[in-house]
Amino acid sequence: MDIRNEILESYTYYHIYNRGINSENIFSTKENYLFFLKKFAAYVIPVCDVYAYCLMPNHFHFIIKVKSETEIKIFAKISELDKAKVNKGLHSFDAIVSKQIGKFTSSYSQAYNKINNRHGALLESPFKRKRIGSEEYLINLIIYIHLNPIDLKQNFETYLFSSYSSILSNSKTNLMRDETIMLFGDLNNFIYSHHHPPKFDFNF
Repeated sequence: MDIRNEILESYTYYHIYNRGINSENIFSTKENYLFFLKKFAAYVIPVCDVYAYCLMPNHFHFIIKVKSETEIKIFAKISELDKAKVNKGLHSFDAIVSKQIGKFTSSYSQAYNKINNRHGALLESPFKRKRIGSEEYLINLIIYIHLNPIDLKQNFETYLFSSYSSILSNSKTNLMRDETIMLFGDLNNFIYSHHHPPKFDFNF
């Protein structure tokens, strides 16, 4: 099945990720990272809750949970009657979440290209998505994503473009901070689990 036709279902967790074409960098400056997160908030937060993320120089990771059909219909201004009339496919109600993510990455790519006098695709297409089928997998994936900065020989606790420090702070956030912490039981175990990670066996 074409990944672009895969429905992102309500109340379901997904790992959303992608990288630059030929693994090229997709962020050049701090402003790029901040702009990327701003675009994510504008396009994706209305249809998804976000539990974790990490932006790396040439790729990104998000853990999202798709919102309810009711919330998505309100966002898209679709009635039950309209929903029943819409055909399946790329322009259907079921494709709204995927389309919002696509608009988000396209909007960022266009802005990045303009600023850097660049042409052509910036990110691989379509974006990658993997359904998260168990709480254990979800917890381990959150840890894995937060530890990504170690590959850059940076401290994951202070890395600027990860949700780890945001989850530990009290500042305003779009993250599902309390819900993420509760997956680990409490904040102390959240921190402990990141310092004593399991052996990862992920295939992305």
